[in-house]
Amino acid sequence: MGEADLRERAPPATDRDHGVPRSHNREVPGVPDPGHHDMVDPLVRGTARLSRKDADRGPTRGLRAPRSRRHHLAEPARDDRAAALRKQPADLLGTPLVLGAAPDHRHLNACHVRDSRAVSERETHGGTLVVGGGFAGSYVARCLGKRGATIVSPENSMLFTPLLPEAASGTLEPRHVVVPLRMMCPHAELVLGRATTIDFERTSVRAETIAGLVDLHYRDLVVALGSISRALPIPGLGDHALGFKSLADAIHLRNHVLRRLEAAEAASTDAHRQSELTFVFVGAGYAGVEALAELSDLVRDALRYYPALRQARQRWVLVDAAPKILPEIPSRLGDYAAEQLTRRGVEIRVETTLESVEEHAAHLSNGERVPTHTVVWTAGVRANPMLAHLGLPLDERGRVKVDETLRVEGHEHVWALGDGARVPNLATPGDFDPPTSQHALRQARRLAKNIAGDRQPYRYRMLGQVATLGRYKGIADVLGLRLTGFLGWFVTRGYHLYQLPLLSRKLRVVADWTTSLFFRRDIAELSMLGHPQRLGDG
Repeated sequence: MGEADLRERAPPATDRDHGVPRSHNREVPGVPDPGHHDMVDPLVRGTARLSRKDADRGPTRGLRAPRSRRHHLAEPARDDRAAALRKQPADLLGTPLVLGAAPDHRHLNACHVRDSRAVSERETHGGTLVVGGGFAGSYVARCLGKRGATIVSPENSMLFTPLLPEAASGTLEPRHVVVPLRMMCPHAELVLGRATTIDFERTSVRAETIAGLVDLHYRDLVVALGSISRALPIPGLGDHALGFKSLADAIHLRNHVLRRLEAAEAASTDAHRQSELTFVFVGAGYAGVEALAELSDLVRDALRYYPALRQARQRWVLVDAAPKILPEIPSRLGDYAAEQLTRRGVEIRVETTLESVEEHAAHLSNGERVPTHTVVWTAGVRANPMLAHLGLPLDERGRVKVDETLRVEGHEHVWALGDGARVPNLATPGDFDPPTSQHALRQARRLAKNIAGDRQPYRYRMLGQVATLGRYKGIADVLGLRLTGFLGWFVTRGYHLYQLPLLSRKLRVVADWTTSLFFRRDIAELSMLGHPQRLGDG
């Protein structure tokens, strides 16, 4: 559901989901939805024209011979071995990169077939390779500055997760909550694609791109693949519930809610109308509470344009297994949030879980059946499952094990951070950092300094937490100062704006916020976006 985000919740936290789809022939993950850390599409293509010049970055450094003197990465022995490998049949080339990562023979054979294609080689810019262009990875590349880095990411932008609920409600233009990586990290190269294997002996990472397979040689490797939503084995969850982690999820949820208003307007019975106007959110952490608050404001603004629904009753249900909502913040602030939501008619079901989901109803553990067409799942995250295939040391929760300097255990020049890493914090001995944007940002700053040579342990004491509760309402706990209402809302927005990178993005967000002070939210439902009609069709 990330601080640049004082507000995301701890391990049983709130946001983020996507699986890793695979193609029809070789089980190679294909192009995922926005928000994934794995995917395809290269920065450079192997043509003579692009090898001379890249339109985005001037002369293309990425196509230098792999033994470029600039980076001092390839020793003579390694060069000899690489040359020998190139003389072997193509299907043997990928084998050394696969053995350590394949969990079973099926996976190994799939990788073997996939890697039989021609593989190009290149060196990373500045010697540092960042795998993952999410919050943590993008900030590492940004903090490295002119030292440079190469980023392997499925998307060319970073999602600023703290503003995702406002993008879902229409308060912010969706494009304004993502930051282009080429603008955010002007001294870094971007390879649009996904990492598939790591060869620690050859200090290289194999990336899958549209142009083919590429071996990227590094001096320092940063693994920042993040997390996905933690979906529990609840009957009907995958078929009938909606996620709330990526920008695509937010846009889809907004369209879905507006479509429910259209269905309610056309409903022929009161029961049908009531079910269309019932919305269930599972997970009462930051993502769930903020998404519910923002979307309930959207529906309230929209109903003035639906004459038949002005007297209809809306029903908003917030479900969580914990004994109270927002359990990670001070009790007084949590109680205030619960009071504000209750005043707005939100039904809060604590110490309750979701038992099953049907197409038109949700079943709760307290025996209640809630007729609804909208169930939103925001009940936790887990480490990206791709980490299990990279040969890295993992803990029981699938997170990469790192020491106090963020170095991966057993690997001198391999680092990891963010939601997919188990990061010890000297400021909180015995505890590991929760998967929040606030911690990811501080980890990135420390890691960039460690790569630059100023190696010191990571230590960060959280400044506080903030959250919005819809228009003009919020809560903030900053340096022990607890604020509610308009002041809490104002501080929350100010902190998010401060953390948002790039002045151009800050100004766009301020413009959106200013406009929303004078006008109600837009109610256009744009489900056709990304699905254009085929030419020639009627």
